[in-house]
Amino acid sequence: MSLKDRISDDIKTAMKAKDKVRLETVRSIKKVILDRETLVRPNGQDALTPDQELEVLTQLAKQRKDSIEQYQKANRDDLAAQEAQELAIIEEYLPPQLSDGEVEAVIDALIAQTGASSPKDMGKVMGPAMQQLKGKADGVKVQALVKAKLAG
Repeated sequence: MSLKDRISDDIKTAMKAKDKVRLETVRSIKKVILDRETLVRPNGQDALTPDQELEVLTQLAKQRKDSIEQYQKANRDDLAAQEAQELAIIEEYLPPQLSDGEVEAVIDALIAQTGASSPKDMGKVMGPAMQQLKGKADGVKVQALVKAKLAG
């Protein structure tokens, strides 16, 4: 089942359950996917690839995380809580996130593979790391781990 089909089914389920937050969140995901499909049509592509769908979901999750942080700084816990609910719904569509240990193992392997030894070599590691961990780990966390490993 494609992501678009799954989202359509989830919209129907949320409507029947009268789950307002889930309905609004899933509809917003569908809207972004449809908008993105409109952008890729001139390239002869009818639908988004799984990688493009993952990119959309990752972007939506990142936006929610940023919003939560901003609302917490402004002491708007009510809005932060709503964003957190939406984030939890979006994360249901993302692949499971890797643990810190699993991310660290991937980074260690890439550092050994590329021969990186100093902070100057960060670019050699970050490119392959983000490609391998796309959608499975937060980019900020990956960058911090790579920086720490190459600095120490």
